[in-house]
Amino acid sequence: MSRGLRNHNPGNIRRSVCRFRGEVLPSTDPAFKQFEADEWGYRAIFVVLRTYWRKHHLRTLSEMIARWAPPSENDTARYIRSVTSLTGIAPSEEIDPQDRSTMIPLVAAISQVENGRKADWMAVERGWELYLK
Repeated sequence: MSRGLRNHNPGNIRRSVCRFRGEVLPSTDPAFKQFEADEWGYRAIFVVLRTYWRKHHLRTLSEMIARWAPPSENDTARYIRSVTSLTGIAPSEEIDPQDRSTMIPLVAAISQVENGRKADWMAVERGWELYLK
């Protein structure tokens, strides 16, 4: 099982001062956050992407993934191609963080790229519901 899935952190969100609902504190992982269940980890991905949109004015898939998986740590171009292939969302397409039909596949694709296996679609949907609350 991948580290992200073991931590219920399917987006491999790094430890930081930012706190999320459902986060396990303190994390026993030295680098990544841990969540109580997968749906809380998926919720956190939705929250981070919304923050990119609101605070950092990142609107397109390409802009969001470049921040999520920066070139200093990742093959960002390959990551974008993978997410585009999995979702059908073009790199230059603007993302609406409140659009369920865009966000659920996007978050599932991020999870798949991060963990090397398909996301648990039901857990992603539960994460979406938690995000909306």
